[in-house]
Amino acid sequence: MSTSQKKAICLYFQVHQPFRLRRYRFFEMGHEHYYYDDFMNESILRRIASNCYLPTNNLLLDLIRNHKGKFKVTFSLTGIVIDQFRLYAPEVLASFRELAETGCVEFLAETDSHSLASLMNRERFELQVKVHGEKMAEHIGYQPTSIRNTELIYSDEIGNWMADMGYKAVVTEGAKHILGWKSPNFVYCNAINPRLKVLLRNYTLSDDIAFRFSNSAWSSYPLTADKYASWIKGLAPSSEVVNIFMDYETFGEHQKKETGIFEFLKHMPDAIIKKTPFKFMTVSEVADNYQPVSLLHVPSPISWADEERDLTAWLGNELQTAAVTKLYSMAERVAACSSEQLQRDWVYLQSSDHFYYMSTKFFSDGAVHAYFNPYENPYQAFMNYMNILSDFEIRLKTLCPVDYHDEEVNRLSETIKSKDRVISELQEKLAKLEKKAGTAKKRAAAKPKGKTAAAPAGKRTVTAKTAAALAGKKTVTAQTAAAPAGKKTVTAQTAAAPAGKKTGTAKAAVEPAVKKTASAPAVRKTAAKTATKRASVRKSAARKSVAKKGAGSK
Repeated sequence: MSTSQKKAICLYFQVHQPFRLRRYRFFEMGHEHYYYDDFMNESILRRIASNCYLPTNNLLLDLIRNHKGKFKVTFSLTGIVIDQFRLYAPEVLASFRELAETGCVEFLAETDSHSLASLMNRERFELQVKVHGEKMAEHIGYQPTSIRNTELIYSDEIGNWMADMGYKAVVTEGAKHILGWKSPNFVYCNAINPRLKVLLRNYTLSDDIAFRFSNSAWSSYPLTADKYASWIKGLAPSSEVVNIFMDYETFGEHQKKETGIFEFLKHMPDAIIKKTPFKFMTVSEVADNYQPVSLLHVPSPISWADEERDLTAWLGNELQTAAVTKLYSMAERVAACSSEQLQRDWVYLQSSDHFYYMSTKFFSDGAVHAYFNPYENPYQAFMNYMNILSDFEIRLKTLCPVDYHDEEVNRLSETIKSKDRVISELQEKLAKLEKKAGTAKKRAAAKPKGKTAAAPAGKRTVTAKTAAALAGKKTVTAQTAAAPAGKKTVTAQTAAAPAGKKTGTAKAAVEPAVKKTASAPAVRKTAAKTATKRASVRKSAARKSVAKKGAGSK
């Protein structure tokens, strides 16, 4: 980009009105199923349409025509506000279609019910964005190419989903804790999918109009178009894009007509075009003409709400957490239900405003939370919402029987159990094999070196150099050994065992564990001595016998 090229300023607005719920605490659950306060919804929308939507749309249309394409704006209309325009103020919807036809107005995609679906499940988030896109095409005649999430909620993961859906740019908050030393006045890109360009709201310049415009105690009061243009001009040397984003209700509702807010808006475009190097562009035009300066890392979701710029406006206390958890616990069953009325209620019950009313924040944030809040305190908001949610659950069980759900759960449970059984059996077999392998290894390690002689089944084997003695008996080995009278003799190949005992192999005899073993040479030597001694005894005995017989004959 050359230094002579003009810089960009984006002016875009959020248009959203939630359905107010009926006070349900005095009703009997299970009998009344219409949850919306139609009188309040219509009266509030008609009032805001008169104070803001119609006069501001007409003013913007005149500015676009007078500046012949040099003035451009971007809108984000929720699916809920489109439904309310159709019900209560169709002329407002017609005025937005007229703005779209000028070619100088862009409309962003977002969730249909202005919900927290992006914090729950990718599939639900993408479905809501798809439904919103269909409403935009049908009722506004515009197909969005850029996107913003509910209350500018954004993270690296959510941005990646948006890129996968085909969107070229997203708008989110220029929060200090994610920017650090960086400036919000440049284009960045998603850290996971760099195809998605990230535009950051300049919250200081935005809040100067949205919150401080009519504050007489403000040091810059009163704010004029020329003063505002001078501030923007001062950013030119260190900026490429300045993003001004606020609630559309700022004009005529939050900041009343008497404050001079319409006069400010009327003169602001001309002051910026003539006195600054900035050029009005839509979000998608910025994405087409500017390259990102770096990745923007947003590991945890941020938003544009409150001082923290986090999710605590909707999920900051136990009331909000319980309500959100209860709501989305029914998501799968709702998806399986074909009731159109139930599906419509499901969309409206997801609106983030219901949880916003349950916030227990105080001080400056508390004042913001109190605006448009129909409840006296967050606990009343919680009780009313949970009563309605309980009735919704009763209807859901009636219209979408539990059997289908339970049958599916049981089927999946049985599948899991079956797989668990197979895994357990395989683990048992593996354990047995490992044990068997370990036992064999120990036996191999304990086995003496050298040749072994085969033993009968179930008996220990002994080496060729070891002779076992039978229980309580001595065994003799030799080539030949004379046995005492009345005893069996032992051959060179076999040693006789006592009656009732098993014999050993040719070169070894089995001896019980309680007996010591002797080596074969020692046994042979002992046997030879014993045989010689016995032979000597027999000869001596024979001589004595002969001598006695001779004496007797004499």
